[in-house]
Amino acid sequence: MSALTSYNMLIDGAWVPASDGGTFTCFDPANGETWCSVPEATAEDVDRAVRAADAALDGPWGKMSATERGKCLARLADLLTENSETIGRIETRDTGKMFKETRWQAQYIAEYLRFYAGAADKIHGETLPIDKPDMFVFTNREPVGVIAAVIPWNSQMFLSAVKIGPALAAGNTIVLKASEHASAPLLEFGKLMAQAGIPDGVVNIVTGGVPCGEALTKHPLVAKIAFTGGPAAARHVVRNSAENFAEVSLELGGKSPFIVFDDADIESAVNGSVAGIFAAAGQSCVAGSRLYLHEDIADEFLARMVKIAKGIKIGDPQLDETEMGPLCTQGQMDHIVHQVALAQKEGGAVLIGGHRPDLPGLFFEPTIIECPRQDMTIVDTELFGPVLAVQRFKTEEEALAMANDTVHGLAAGIFTRNNARALRMSKRIQAGIVWVNTYRAISPIAEFGGMKNSGYGREAGFQALWDYTRPKTVWMNMSEDPIANPFQPR
Repeated sequence: MSALTSYNMLIDGAWVPASDGGTFTCFDPANGETWCSVPEATAEDVDRAVRAADAALDGPWGKMSATERGKCLARLADLLTENSETIGRIETRDTGKMFKETRWQAQYIAEYLRFYAGAADKIHGETLPIDKPDMFVFTNREPVGVIAAVIPWNSQMFLSAVKIGPALAAGNTIVLKASEHASAPLLEFGKLMAQAGIPDGVVNIVTGGVPCGEALTKHPLVAKIAFTGGPAAARHVVRNSAENFAEVSLELGGKSPFIVFDDADIESAVNGSVAGIFAAAGQSCVAGSRLYLHEDIADEFLARMVKIAKGIKIGDPQLDETEMGPLCTQGQMDHIVHQVALAQKEGGAVLIGGHRPDLPGLFFEPTIIECPRQDMTIVDTELFGPVLAVQRFKTEEEALAMANDTVHGLAAGIFTRNNARALRMSKRIQAGIVWVNTYRAISPIAEFGGMKNSGYGREAGFQALWDYTRPKTVWMNMSEDPIANPFQPR
């Protein structure tokens, strides 16, 4: 085994170890090899990071014009593009995600930073036509303050960019907590901050598990918490926010329905469903993990899908010819194995997959399970793996009822040539994102987020920019008599 790569945390512009010297290791899920060492942040380390971010609000960053902040983000985007291959390789090694995906994602999320770079000096208030003739009233939008961003291991570059971009464009500072399961990509990304001209303390990165996250989300100087992860952890975050009355946005899990009607383009829908569940080995919050098929096309659809799934090449995620890589953690593997076995016990029929292939590492076969009942556990349990639950329907109302029969509400896919039906379904389906005749399309211009147990608040788009600001109302007395009571009738 080669020597471990050793990382430090970014606090106030310096790369530092944990104050008590504590570390943890990360492993490559494709082969099980331990490859890097990362600091285990203490509460003292978190406090230093938050205080550095708070001080930076009144430092050079706070004095910088919005246009200059935008230029910093634009430079950061260029640097990310230049370093996309290096960061992509590291993310693949740390998470098992396909290199062709992590490289592309690092390149594309630079567009999110460019979007917010251009938006930085477009944040403005308004004048109010107040009903007091001697009063001039206007609003400003000001930064919220110190942002605590808790980032999961999956798609962490993307999920960091959609927080860093609007937060910095609006003039906030930020402390990122990298996932304890895969911290290296964010730390590599952090190396670009100084090169982009972002002052010390504006972006800080701490690493560690639950104690680190708890110290960060409870910190009295944190003004907003932006959390992406699971509902169980989110409940702790919301409780912690009671300590500092921080604003909270939550982007949580999903069990997204993928609905195919009998008039759909079958080939397009099959390809969309395959990509929606097996891309990234199903390790996506918006994975189309519930497939609802009209009974008239179900047999043909499933036959095509099983044929494609059989041909998916599983293996080394660093190789371009590989089509599906490993899971990231042993905990995911244990959860999936248990849920697949439970689904069969409850009457589900495994059409393909359902096992670990004979490979080293955390690999699981592309799996399709036909479920005879809506109340089966697997139908509304997020697996975060390449496992698809399939059901059949007869009518539009039945499809809608089954799709909405869930505690989740992040995303949904609808495949139909009937535009009126597509509009009816998109209006009534309970999800924050609805794709029609496509799936997993994204853009920095389009906000995303969920409802129900999939969270609240929005990321990307201008809505995220507003969420990282607070309005301030300013009243100016224009009366020639400075002591006149503006509320006295005249």
